[in-house]
Amino acid sequence: MTGYAAASADSPRGRLTLELRSVNARFLDMQFRIAEELRALEPLLREMIGARVARGKLDCRFVLGESGMAEKPQRLDPQVLQRLKELSEQVRRSFPEAGSLRVADVLRWPGAIAEEPADEEALKKIATGLCARVLDDFIASRSREGAKLAASVRSRVLEMRSRVDEVGPLVPQAIAAYQAKVAERLKEALGSADDDRLRAELALFGVKVDVHEELDRLRAHLGEVELALGKGGPAGKRLDFVAQELNREANTLASKAASQPLSDCALELKILVEQIREQVQNIE
Repeated sequence: MTGYAAASADSPRGRLTLELRSVNARFLDMQFRIAEELRALEPLLREMIGARVARGKLDCRFVLGESGMAEKPQRLDPQVLQRLKELSEQVRRSFPEAGSLRVADVLRWPGAIAEEPADEEALKKIATGLCARVLDDFIASRSREGAKLAASVRSRVLEMRSRVDEVGPLVPQAIAAYQAKVAERLKEALGSADDDRLRAELALFGVKVDVHEELDRLRAHLGEVELALGKGGPAGKRLDFVAQELNREANTLASKAASQPLSDCALELKILVEQIREQVQNIE
């Protein structure tokens, strides 16, 4: 399912910005775009995201910008200064007329000003809090979409249950009509037929077109859909499986339909099942 969230936080290295966005996918596929200075934090992000997201093609962008924090403390590197002093003395011995180094020259010398090493643990702590905050917003956005999808699936389940309940009482009548039609054709084909054999053949045909079991299984599967939606949490894979079973029963109902109302019901059920399958593939 789709989702989006982004947030920023200041750190000793600069301003961290984390952005998450996802589109529909049957499985979890994570793609990361991370600044090289933050590459060491990728395993942490993968672990945190994987623990809370189960499905979707997810794009994670983690960048480093200028910080709004106070400037980091700086100091002069004694070793660099000592080396610079030695080099300056060597130059003056070779060129007595050369002028002395100015303070600005010393400060511009590469490595003369040493920055305090970044605190990796502090950076990790800030990144952890930032990721948790973004994930909260990201999951909330997906939950809002999931609630709308669940409502859509429920409406189709109710429609399917209504159609199943409508045709249920018509099954005995359909079987009787079908048996009468078969009996008429058998009598025309065989002329005088043995009554016992005729009854046996009719009973066999009656079993073949009896769809009570299919209707019962459809009701059971519809109950599973409602149960999965009612539990909350990840349910997409379970719903996808149940939708396949609903489609199987609708196909069987269509092949065994002994009357036009049953055939029409099977066709409507197949359309509704397909609509459900399209929706549940977007539900985590």
